[in-house]
Formats: sequence, structure tokens, C-alpha cells
Amino acid sequence: MQGLTLPETRASRAIDAVLGRIGRAASWLWVVLLAVIVSNVALRYVFGEGRIEFEELQWHLNSVAFLVAIAYAYQVDAHIRIDLVSSRLHPRAQVWIELYGTLLLTLPFIVVVLVFAMPFVAHSWSVSEISPSPGGLPFRWFLKGVLPGAFLMLLLATLSRLSRLWAYLAAPRSEVGGA
Repeated sequence: MQGLTLPETRASRAIDAVLGRIGRAASWLWVVLLAVIVSNVALRYVFGEGRIEFEELQWHLNSVAFLVAIAYAYQVDAHIRIDLVSSRLHPRAQVWIELYGTLLLTLPFIVVVLVFAMPFVAHSWSVSEISPSPGGLPFRWFLKGVLPGAFLMLLLATLSRLSRLWAYLAAPRSEVGGA
């Protein structure tokens, strides 16, 4: 639904403000990741010393930044979508398709991930899971805990989007460009 402007709601403004701050803050993780990669390369090829902590930190930072970016991309409608059919439809039909797709596909997927992620994280925390690599990073449970956290943020972004879709459908057609 690129190009279609959905009306804001009180809920969407509040949720989007929080997720926007989190997304902008998390975007700095990419800068930190770049610094870690450059440091690791310099240590390995200039000083001949590889550090397992840096290698693990690279994928930890990448994982966290990517997971947070999922919710942010959904919030700002920058995610990949294939609108082969709906792009040819009337805007109101596009909104109905997105509403049903969100209710029947996105929300159930988020719920399934949350249901299965929580025991995964709880077990990791209960055994104080650490890296199996010698010299690896501790607190593996924290990294695993980002998964449900990121999907809770995706749930919030989805609820924000649903409120905007519903506001579009509930508005008089003249207020939404005759759609």
C-alpha cells in the first residue's frame, strides 16, 4: 500500500512515538557493529590476534539491530510486500485486504512466535546459558530475550497499523480522498 496515507489515531500516535524512539536508538547499533567489525579485522590482520568475543559480539549486535528493525520497518511501512493483485485495486479494497491479512496472518504469526519464544528464553535464563565457545560471551539468555521483546514491539506496530486501517475504513469517504 505504498503511497496510500492512512489517518493517525490517538493509539497510533502514542505507539508510533515509542517505537520511533526505540528504532532510532537501536539504529546506532549498526554504527557500533561497524566499529566492532573494524576492530576485529584490525586485531586479526594487523596484530595477528583473533578475539572470539568480538566475533560473537558481531552477531549479537546484528541480531538485536535486525530484530528491532523489523518492528520499525513495519511501523513506517518500509517492509517488503508483493502487491501484484491489490496494487490494481481501489484504495479501499487495498485497506480491506491489508486488514484481513493482518488479522489472519500477521497477528497469528506474532502470537505463535511469542508462545514458543517465552519457554526458549526462560530455559536459557534458568540455566544461565553462556556461549559454548571458550572465551565467548556470557548471558546468552539476554540475546534470546530480545526475540520476544522484538515481537512485542512488532505486535505494538501491528496494533498501531490496525487502528489506522480501521480509522480509514470508518472515515467518511470524502475525508479519505473519496476512497
